[in-house]
Amino acid sequence: MKVTILGSSGQIGAYLTEYLRKKNYEVLEFDITNAVYQDMTHIPNTYLRSAIMNSDFVFFLAFDVGGSHYLKKYQHTFNFINNNTRIMTSAFGYLEQYEVPFVFASSQMSNMSYSPYGVMKRVGELYTKSLNGLIVKFWNVYGIEKDMEKAHVITDFIRKGFETGVIDMMTDGTEAREFLYAEDCCEALETIMDNYDQFTSNDELHITTGKYSTILEIAHNIQKLFSNIGKDVIIKPSASKDEVQKDARNTPDPYIKKWWQPKTSVEDGVAKVFEEMKNAYV
Repeated sequence: MKVTILGSSGQIGAYLTEYLRKKNYEVLEFDITNAVYQDMTHIPNTYLRSAIMNSDFVFFLAFDVGGSHYLKKYQHTFNFINNNTRIMTSAFGYLEQYEVPFVFASSQMSNMSYSPYGVMKRVGELYTKSLNGLIVKFWNVYGIEKDMEKAHVITDFIRKGFETGVIDMMTDGTEAREFLYAEDCCEALETIMDNYDQFTSNDELHITTGKYSTILEIAHNIQKLFSNIGKDVIIKPSASKDEVQKDARNTPDPYIKKWWQPKTSVEDGVAKVFEEMKNAYV
């Protein structure tokens, strides 16, 4: 089976690429890269057109995005908006032309009209519904990340602990989030692909754990992991509240849980990421 992953260098895409190849899928990769033939912002892209045309399934994970630090700094810039507009224009155009089954990765922030990122994800949802694709919404997926400039909270905290000995937080840490380990996310995406005909474009498939942790709890969890290897790390919350994702989010839809359940607790998942990142520092 031939699968195209749009966003193969991102956090989820990198895990999914490796996961599917281990299962003997033929995987084609595209992202925002220096290589023109793989760059989704390059229009027209004959390589992307050919890949989608010859694919059995497409995972549309690509977006110029990162964690809260990255969004706060870049989501109002021309390049951020332009890159994501070009990505959607290119990919959805070829998906419409060749009618390949696909999943579009939206966000729990798609209902937040003040956020350019949320608005653009909402536009992606409208494209997807017009083409009868499926919409999935991830809730704080975490794992090893290639681009630490775009790091999300867990990898960012671990990096700061190793490099500075201080987990310097953007907020007071009281906001609660669901966290999903990347390998569990890959299993969910494969399950959706395998059961594609069981869903419709009106189903919002929330890939979640159903269990909340505060950011401060995550920081204390990571602090304990450092303590276990004999390293003292200080947690330094700020006085600020979360301004990037300040409104109520989408309510998780449990529908997908009929086919899939997450396996990894946040404690076990954070420990796995910590062990992998430790190899680069110790």
